[in-house]
Amino acid sequence: MGTAILWLSRMVSGAMVEIMDKIIKIVLGLFIVLFVAFVAYTCYFGYIGSIYRSSLSGNYLYTCTIATNGVLTNVTLFLPVPADPKGNSPVVAQISSRDVTGVPDNMNLTLYDTGKTTLLKVSAKSIGGPAINGITQPATITFSVNVSSPEHIDTRSPVQNAAVFRPVNGIHTTACSGESVASGRGPVCYKYLTEMYAEYSSAPSVTVSIDESITGTNTWTIFAPASNAYQNQISVPMMHGSSHGWITTPGWLESGIGSQDMSFPS
Repeated sequence: MGTAILWLSRMVSGAMVEIMDKIIKIVLGLFIVLFVAFVAYTCYFGYIGSIYRSSLSGNYLYTCTIATNGVLTNVTLFLPVPADPKGNSPVVAQISSRDVTGVPDNMNLTLYDTGKTTLLKVSAKSIGGPAINGITQPATITFSVNVSSPEHIDTRSPVQNAAVFRPVNGIHTTACSGESVASGRGPVCYKYLTEMYAEYSSAPSVTVSIDESITGTNTWTIFAPASNAYQNQISVPMMHGSSHGWITTPGWLESGIGSQDMSFPS
């Protein structure tokens, strides 16, 4: 009887040892699988992040268009310069060094610091040409600055973190073309008011329009090229005749254009 009990005890003990060995092997196997998966995941996203950072490029494009169907004389404009909330602007260095394309020989661009913001002073003795045989001679001047950004541009929240035309007064969301703001998908559009100054003389029948825009774009390549952007534009309503003062100017902003999926730091 004692021999049978001892034999049974040894059998149970051996079975327990065998079960424990199997459990240890299973746990160890799961650990190895999880470890390999973790390493692969970390390496994959580290590799993706490295590709993203090495290919990431930011760019700002600033343009200003002045159009008239007649002659403007003694022109002085003070236009908002796109800047972030701290007053830093991506285009002032190029303007200061006269690295601006499209500026006519008879037009001067200078930066004017008010203490609160920086304005672009545009001055010219005249813009446009007189009518020929009774037919007006439209004139359109467009100058621009194209500059790389040393860092990632926040295209989702440009008012808070990027360069826009300021001051930004009464900002509110508005519908984007073909997009639903309420759904939270795609770009988000805003309207607001800002100001610019226009001083010039002209005939009462002469019309003038002034438009400024800034576009901030990030581009990168991960398996395929991708990008995101924001666009900010201010446009003076069509003016007639001479102007001598400050003008309330509508502003329009579209943020979150393009791919907003990547969250790797720049």
